[in-house]
Amino acid sequence: MLALLRKEINSFLGSVIGYVVIVVFLAVTGLFAWILPGTNFNIIESGYSTLDSMFILAPWVFMFLIPAITMRSFAEENKSGTIELLLTKPFSDMQIVSAKYLAGLLLVLFSLVPTLIYYIVLNYIASPVGNLDHGGIRGSYIGLFFLGSAYVAIGIFASAVSANQIISFIVAVLIAFFFHTGFDFISNLTPSSSVNFILSQLSMSAHYSSLSRGVIDSRDAVYFITLTVFFLLLSKFILEKRKW
Repeated sequence: MLALLRKEINSFLGSVIGYVVIVVFLAVTGLFAWILPGTNFNIIESGYSTLDSMFILAPWVFMFLIPAITMRSFAEENKSGTIELLLTKPFSDMQIVSAKYLAGLLLVLFSLVPTLIYYIVLNYIASPVGNLDHGGIRGSYIGLFFLGSAYVAIGIFASAVSANQIISFIVAVLIAFFFHTGFDFISNLTPSSSVNFILSQLSMSAHYSSLSRGVIDSRDAVYFITLTVFFLLLSKFILEKRKW
């Protein structure tokens, strides 16, 4: 399992795509949060000591960047035929899926760690120093990590169902978009308040927003973990179908 995980990590870091994703994520969030004037995301112009703008923007950036790094996970191996060789190795289907998932998750973590600089800088320029909603910021980081985790699982599944990387990318973006905003949109169309509530609770954005308030609710954690495991199990099922 560890050997397979190292292989997947080296695959990401051995190609330019891993570094491009990290740089693009930091560049987009950094530009909008600190440099570009006249936007609703600029922290300096807002006059408030908060990283809310970054945490509003980051899920949308991840929605496209994470599928870009996961689209080749299985799609490339399906296209080249190396998936058959991989399945003959002494690894279970779940170990193969988990290794690819953990490698993608580590890349998400590598993207988030440098943004802690934003937190440190904001802490010192706040008036007075340290006048921040530290609980909200910590909760937002946890929520963004959970969100990224779910996106990676969705991307792995999308890559498993197609040998075409572009199709895998599009499928992953569409599924991620639906889970992020689709249930909210549908809930607004239903006249029943109970159905409205149930549908809204199926939305990623509702649980992400809840964590961003700084209150770590087990229900939000369970939602993201369940969603992640669901798509990983679907990916395992796709691999098992090849043996039938």
